Amino acid sequence: MQKICFSLFLFLGFSFIYAQQSPAEKFWTQLQGHCGEAYQGIITSENPGEDFAGKKLIMHVRSCDENSIKIPFFVGDNKSRTWVLTFKDNKIKLKHDHRHPDGSEDKITQYGGLATNTGLSYLQVFPADAETAELLPAAATNVWSIGLDEDSFTYSLKRIVSNTDFSVEFDLSQPVENPGAPWGWEEN
Repeated sequence: MQKICFSLFLFLGFSFIYAQQSPAEKFWTQLQGHCGEAYQGIITSENPGEDFAGKKLIMHVRSCDENSIKIPFFVGDNKSRTWVLTFKDNKIKLKHDHRHPDGSEDKITQYGGLATNTGLSYLQVFPADAETAELLPAAATNVWSIGLDEDSFTYSLKRIVSNTDFSVEFDLSQPVENPGAPWGWEEN
């Protein structure tokens, strides 16, 4: 009986804590639950772009700590891209870390944006920040979003007043084999 009561106490305590979390915290907690897993994706936008069309797309929730989640995004044999999410002051920031095969930073890297509010537990939106506008003037109107539910992770980019519209959806119900380290990371 004590074991049942203790289990119920733990469940109710977790439920209460989860209910008290902000939408950004709920999103963060749910995403951290996928740490170590890799998933295959498909392009869901009409214009995938030359870099992505016909290539195997894998995301790997490779590194998680209290305030940082790093998700390498492999496009075929290209291991240059990592989405870096940070959590601070109840908001999530998205940055794009781009590397060369030798691990050195690409000249176009560390662009992205900070969510302007706590978002939703299943959706975070990141308008381009000033650093991005300076680095890539054409990307000053970029808005990235990440959708997350029990079965899918969707990364999207929309450039306001433009035809740029990219989206890729990953099936979270079917983990795939670990794809190895992205460029610039140690293999482990």
